[in-house]
Amino acid sequence: MKRLSLILVASLLAALPLVSRASDLDAPLACNESAHQFVADLADQQLINPTPMRVESNSINAFWPSRGAKLTAFGFSVFAVVAYEKDDPMFRTGDGEPVAKSAYGAVVFGSEEKVQEALQSAGSTAIVHHVAPHVTAIFCKRS
Repeated sequence: MKRLSLILVASLLAALPLVSRASDLDAPLACNESAHQFVADLADQQLINPTPMRVESNSINAFWPSRGAKLTAFGFSVFAVVAYEKDDPMFRTGDGEPVAKSAYGAVVFGSEEKVQEALQSAGSTAIVHHVAPHVTAIFCKRS
């Protein structure tokens, strides 16, 4: 019995690094910060991989959530974090015209209508963009 207890405790301790880290992105998506601050904060908390998985022609950098991170925005699961800030070495530049001087957001699983309703209820000034069926981008940008 004592041996079984030791094995159980050892198994639980080994699983601790796999415990997910959760973070709600509602406050940053009120559009009151820069893209640099948004991404740097998430990277510092190890909630996203700091290296973009993709860079669009409009310079939007897409970042995967870190393994074990559970990001949400206005109650929706976050699929990816997107951002760009002009002349900031944290971001790579695409081959087209940048979308804005500073832009950031989250791509979530949810319909455009439901996401828009949630943003309005929260009083967010973020913009909603349809990405694909049941995939929507919540976006903040400064010219």
